[in-house]
Amino acid sequence: MREIIRNNCLEAEEVLREFFTGEENIDRIALAAGLMVETICGGGKIISCGNGGSLCDAAHFAEELSARFRRNRKALPAMAITDPAYITCVGNDFGFDHIYSRFIEAHGCKGDLLLAISTSGNSPNIVNAAQEAHAKEMKVVALTGHDGGVLARCCDVEIRAPKTPFSDRAQEIHIKVIHTLCQIIEKELGLDD
Repeated sequence: MREIIRNNCLEAEEVLREFFTGEENIDRIALAAGLMVETICGGGKIISCGNGGSLCDAAHFAEELSARFRRNRKALPAMAITDPAYITCVGNDFGFDHIYSRFIEAHGCKGDLLLAISTSGNSPNIVNAAQEAHAKEMKVVALTGHDGGVLARCCDVEIRAPKTPFSDRAQEIHIKVIHTLCQIIEKELGLDD
């Protein structure tokens, strides 16, 4: 048991170190944060989506902005597509591949931003959401893994976790990125005092 714990932590540390070794990922996070700040300053909102654990990350990101991150401050316009009644309705009527794109069609506006999370980069419902967001003249930031998949080719900024055999390592990178984005957004908006 102790060996599993130790090895798990060491492996996570190694993947995180690999992710931050070069400047490319730091540059991409900075670019994504800049687009998010620009969106908020321009009166837009950030909409996030994902499947399974990535949906939990999408919700976590939205609540960190709309509620609070490290300290109390004004609420920021962010929402995750998590309503089970909505998701099951669209899934039943139009198919699971359209649960997020229909939401973007209904609620996305020019000047908004989509945070699309997919550890494979190939989830059809996430790819469809990104394509619909671009049709609505929204920016798209993608958190991916493996080779980035289809999502890497239909976003404005891709932040890709290092390739690992299991998605949990990608999700650990994603949550680090999410917290970093929140911290930068607060700093850039002057809300970190």
